[in-house]
Amino acid sequence: MLVLVHGYLGGSEQWTAEIDRFSDRFDVIAPDLPGFGEAADRAACGTIAGLAAAVTRLLDDLGVDRFTLLGHSMGGMIAQEAAAARPERVERLVLYGTGPLGLMPDRFEPIDVSRERLKADGVARTIRRIGATWFSSGREPRGLDMLIRIGSRASEAAALAGLDAMQGWDGRGALGRLTMPALVIWGDGDRSYRWPQVEALWRGLPDARLAVIPGVSHAAHVEKPGLFHAILADFLRREP
Repeated sequence: MLVLVHGYLGGSEQWTAEIDRFSDRFDVIAPDLPGFGEAADRAACGTIAGLAAAVTRLLDDLGVDRFTLLGHSMGGMIAQEAAAARPERVERLVLYGTGPLGLMPDRFEPIDVSRERLKADGVARTIRRIGATWFSSGREPRGLDMLIRIGSRASEAAALAGLDAMQGWDGRGALGRLTMPALVIWGDGDRSYRWPQVEALWRGLPDARLAVIPGVSHAAHVEKPGLFHAILADFLRREP
């Protein structure tokens, strides 16, 4: 079982290519977090622990006991939290474009600024502005329209709660307990999670590999899907 957890202003639809690529070997589950994507009508959650619990409850309802867990961006924080809470269930852990500290030092803008601009501009304008920082290939790169469409579905309550959740989360103390095989994936142009965060994650996990994808920013799976899939497939061949 492969579980794909999206990040801030994301949704399950962003994983369409990954579902197509890996469904021949895995049952793939890509949930929409409460308030985002197809779950925009669900109540927002303002903590990473609460979002992790929502993912875990879904897996419980589906009768899924053991799985490989991949989290992107805020979803990577959720994946760390879920794995720390129930490490015996997570066979492998993939942390992509993320870090162990939700405050995100050296982010392209402070979270407080994002919060105030979100209140002023609304969700649709916010995802267009923030989403543009997730790419390195120009002002209107391929794939940006898809992510804008997905992100625009989020409720404003969920968008604000997501910022609160990230700002209040610190997973550094739990890294040593995440002993399952782990893969850290990072785009070398990522403006949300800079190298010190990624290095802390990689060095803090007991059994971690690091893959740096050149020439991409925060949406490596969209900018260079072939390379992203090859890296992920190589790791998934590793026995848990």
